[in-house]
This record gives sequence, structure tokens and C-alpha cells, in this order.
Amino acid sequence: MILDKIVTYKKKKVKEEKEITPIKQILPVIQNCEDRRNFKNAFEKKEGLSIIAEIKKASPSKGIIKENFNPLEIAKAYTHNKAEAISVLTEDKFFWGDNSYLNKVRNITSAPLLRKDFIIEPYQIYQSKMLGADAILLIVSILSKNKLIEFQKIARSINLSCLVEVHDRFELEIALESDAEIIGINNRNLKTFETSIDTTKKLIKYIPKSKIVISESGINTRSDMKFLESIGVKGVLIGESFMRANSIKDKFKELRGI
Repeated sequence: MILDKIVTYKKKKVKEEKEITPIKQILPVIQNCEDRRNFKNAFEKKEGLSIIAEIKKASPSKGIIKENFNPLEIAKAYTHNKAEAISVLTEDKFFWGDNSYLNKVRNITSAPLLRKDFIIEPYQIYQSKMLGADAILLIVSILSKNKLIEFQKIARSINLSCLVEVHDRFELEIALESDAEIIGINNRNLKTFETSIDTTKKLIKYIPKSKIVISESGINTRSDMKFLESIGVKGVLIGESFMRANSIKDKFKELRGI
């Protein structure tokens, strides 16, 4: 499965990054980082869904999504259209991202930033803070419950929020047992790569109302947004729809119904 290939590569990549920038060099830097932008607050809108707009060049299932890819111009468009948060893909081999994007984007927006990557070691959590993230993605399918608990504890200690991602009921139970506050339901089936927002509908009924639920993948239309809002979702993570749109501004208007 592609996820196994990504994790295998990520282990090698993190080992290399540790040699280039050891943790002992990162810790003093993050002590002087500016206060984080509150990712959790981005989902406390009184009306409508909050949008996490994603900067994404490619994916393993779709290949190149955005040919003329300029992360800073995309970030400017997201900011201009008042995205509640911005997701920055930093995984380099399979998604064509780059760690450097985070700090560059941070310098031109006031929106909280989510680092979208495959976090498998504590090193990456501290690294995320140094790179300019306000939140990190934790994927239940690649982490044990103990690691999930440990990683959230580390993140909290350095003022990072966690978006804990699940794909099915089994993973959701692990996320809830780990006391995750923000739960992302990925509508993409990792085996077939098909997407259906019915995945969110099936899982949200098992999530306590006190949790913040984010629906990820396969959100393309105003009707998708209205449906997700009606079942209690607080926010959506949208990448491909924006990347393929002729106008990011028009896509925001369509999704928000304005």
C-alpha cells in the first residue's frame, strides 16, 4: 500500500534531517519562536464551515495537480479570501512539498498554519514548530495509541495543536481514547483512493459533541458544504478543488454560497 511506502521513505528522510539539524539545535530555536496562532479558534465560527485551504502541488493518486505551482501566490489568494487556516504540504517525494514552504507562507499571512506531513517521530514535532507550524497532522493509521498520546503531549508542551486523522471506526476509537480534541475524518479510502463524504456521515455520530470535527477530502461543491454543516462538522480541509480551480476567489464564493 502507498502509505507503507511513504512511511518507509519518511523514516529514511527523518534520519537524514536529524543528521543535518540535530534536536539540540532545534530546541533553543523554538524557545524563541513567536506565540502560535490559535488553530483551534479557527473553528469557532457562528455560521458556516471554517475552511482549511491546502497548498498542494501533487499527490500519489492524482500525480501533478497544480502545474503552475507557486505556494506564495496561492497563500496570498487564500489569505485574501479569508481562509480560516492554511494547510501546507511539506512531504517532498510523494506530494512534491518542501519544509521551506511553511516559514515563507507564515511571513505573508496571519492565518494559523497546519503542517501536512507524515509525523512518525517526536523529532518532527519540534521541527514543525521551528519551521513555522501552528498545528500538525497526526495520522492514526501510522501511529500506535501510545505514540498518539505521547505525540499530542509533546505538541501541547510547545503550543502546537494536533489534527488527529481517522479513516474508519477502529481508528476513531483510538483517537477518542487518546483524548484528541480536533478529529479529522479523511473521506479518502486508502486502499482504493476513492472519496466519499458519506465517510464523515458514518463516523461523526460516534464523536462527542465536545470535539471539533473536520471533514477532509472530496469536498467540491456548495451542496457538499451544506450537507457537512448540517451533520455537525465544524470545518473542512480542501486542497484539490482549489488547486484545479480557474479562480481561487470564485471557488471560495461557490463553496461559501456568496
